[in-house]
Amino acid sequence: MHAAVLRAFGPARNLWSEEVPAPAEESGWTVVHLRAAALNWHDVLVRQGRYGSPLPHVPGADGAGIRADTGEEVVILPSLWWGEGESAPGPGWQILGDRLPGTYAESVRVPTECVVPKPAGLSWTEAAALPLVGLTVHRALFTRGRLRAGESLLVLGAGGGVATTAVALATGIGARTVVTSSSAEKIANARSLGAVDGVLYTEDGWADAARSLSPGGRGFDLVLDPVGSWAESLRALRPGGRLVVLGASRGERASLDVRPFYFGQYDLLGTTMGSPHDFAGLLRLLREHRIPPPPIDRVFPLDRAAEAHEHLEQGRGFGKVVLTQN
Repeated sequence: MHAAVLRAFGPARNLWSEEVPAPAEESGWTVVHLRAAALNWHDVLVRQGRYGSPLPHVPGADGAGIRADTGEEVVILPSLWWGEGESAPGPGWQILGDRLPGTYAESVRVPTECVVPKPAGLSWTEAAALPLVGLTVHRALFTRGRLRAGESLLVLGAGGGVATTAVALATGIGARTVVTSSSAEKIANARSLGAVDGVLYTEDGWADAARSLSPGGRGFDLVLDPVGSWAESLRALRPGGRLVVLGASRGERASLDVRPFYFGQYDLLGTTMGSPHDFAGLLRLLREHRIPPPPIDRVFPLDRAAEAHEHLEQGRGFGKVVLTQN
């Protein structure tokens, strides 16, 4: 079968279009013939060698396609072997495309429990764009962040998959959402998904500007930070608010003043991905609320995976980057 293969860690050009053996049927596993595979920033880290993937390697966590055994249209849950507890994953947990061959291919084999019927009304590209970011955001907002209807939310970094999904899900359940971004255009796009307003994080004092957009200017109930700006995020919170951290794209380290933190009665919550229970909650939310489909920024054929990675790393788009079969 055709696949995008990584033979050495490094830049996007290290992804090569090749022919590799197709996955074989095996008890407890299901082969999915893929129609689309979405990119995530996590894939870039895999390509760079951050997770020690075996080489040569086929990356990719997100995918949607046809079950080889039943012909059913499905999406893939990329969170493998989460474990029994809901508070955190167990020691055997991994993300599809880290150690196992991923979705940058014509077919992929995954544990059978990770194959779920494709949500009604989604195209192949939209369905492929949903699982990793939808699962991650659902857990961040609701399981960890305890967001409720009527509360206020600040989402950092409008434009990426996490931020666009967060705006859609939070608005869908009745939360008031504000975003930050590097461009006015992305803020306008976020408004089309339901955000009430936004601020430019490229300007000095953006945390105070964002806080002024919260109800009464007192600060947000919840801040979702996928970039690593902890100090500014806390400044935008109300006393007793919650900060959920799920990424470090702008900073691997954060420095906080301890005394204001505990006097502020803040919650600092870390999260990544989610469990099958979280994924079931995401699909239930999609059925019960009017949630727009994941916005798609650009679609590339599978044999242009390197170009798709370069586009993703430029950070200029709004929504998900998706690979489709040639």
